[in-house]
Amino acid sequence: MQANIFCIKWGTAFGPEYVNRLYSGVRRNMDRPVRFFCMTEHGAGLHPEIEVLPLPVEPFAGPMAAALAVANRQGAMRKVSLFRPGLVPDLEGPVLGFDLDVVITGPLGPLHDLAPGTVAMRHDWVEKRKGRPTGHGSVFRFDPAQHGFLYEDLARAPYAEVERARGSEQRYTSHKAMDRGVFTYLPDPWVVSFKYDCNPFPRNWIHPPRLPAEARVVCFHGHPKMTEALEGWNGSLIRHSKPCGWLREHWIDRTRADLGPDWA
Repeated sequence: MQANIFCIKWGTAFGPEYVNRLYSGVRRNMDRPVRFFCMTEHGAGLHPEIEVLPLPVEPFAGPMAAALAVANRQGAMRKVSLFRPGLVPDLEGPVLGFDLDVVITGPLGPLHDLAPGTVAMRHDWVEKRKGRPTGHGSVFRFDPAQHGFLYEDLARAPYAEVERARGSEQRYTSHKAMDRGVFTYLPDPWVVSFKYDCNPFPRNWIHPPRLPAEARVVCFHGHPKMTEALEGWNGSLIRHSKPCGWLREHWIDRTRADLGPDWA
């Protein structure tokens, strides 16, 4: 069975190299053939093996945007378009989705195969610390044939659903699945945070960032981002970072060796 991979690139925050590097990281660390999709309004510069999906304007965009504005989260929840049933008519099986601000560092087969029939996300770091049950949206696994409610419920009542989720896409997705009894947490050691797990204070002032042994995906939510962490970054006392050699290796060097310099 092939692995179906989704990502979304909208606006100008991320260039095509982010998608290409994610594609390379996935296919180098997946134990089966990969079919890789990117939903975007700007497909230029993407590797030719990446299948481009148009970025739609959903019919419920108006009330969803109004609710997001009240929640002070304008521009969020674009990923819901990836959940639309029939998005890829000939797609079979589950989908593993990624944000673009992640780096693949280890085997992905176990993430893809964990608890079939459920929506799978890692427990959000901050929410877990506060004792709240919310998934983190940087990595998500779902099955379009079984989890169409993730799109349909929002399409049916966009303002109410966004209001209930307080404008948080990851809260909407994980809590919707939890309410239906079809949610699974990805194991914490598999999906790690650069700032919390790889480069915590005060160790960050003494040692370079470490890559945990079981990490398969490293999330660069907040700061530093990947480009900031490469050469070192001094955003604050807590968020200081020494140069990160393993990041350059996994994110750039191995992509160049895999796809060629034109695509990295």
